[in-house]
Amino acid sequence: MSDTATFTTAAHLLGAVAARYGLVAPGFRSPPRVVGVQRTIRRRQGGGVVAVAIKGRPLAGVLADMIEGIVVLNDLSLVESCTLRTALWEEVEQLLQSAPASTAFSRAILAPERVA
Repeated sequence: MSDTATFTTAAHLLGAVAARYGLVAPGFRSPPRVVGVQRTIRRRQGGGVVAVAIKGRPLAGVLADMIEGIVVLNDLSLVESCTLRTALWEEVEQLLQSAPASTAFSRAILAPERVA
């Protein structure tokens, strides 16, 4: 699946979870209009837009930015945000398992630096 198709699928899945919890499901777009940032959030009356950079980034980073955008946009308490993050990650877990890991992301997980 292409980066764009994965992003679109993730947006639909995450939006559905937000709606199920009675929260604002933001619009998602890529890339952010601000050059040099990985995520921006624009609040609008009755919702907002989460813009995420996807080019050259590992899927886990993109998903984390999308999830955090939903949490921030809905201005949740600590307990609510933890519950929602868990539900959102569970919803997109299959995308992570089916996507090939990027080289940089894999290397950081499989070969951590040793601390003396």
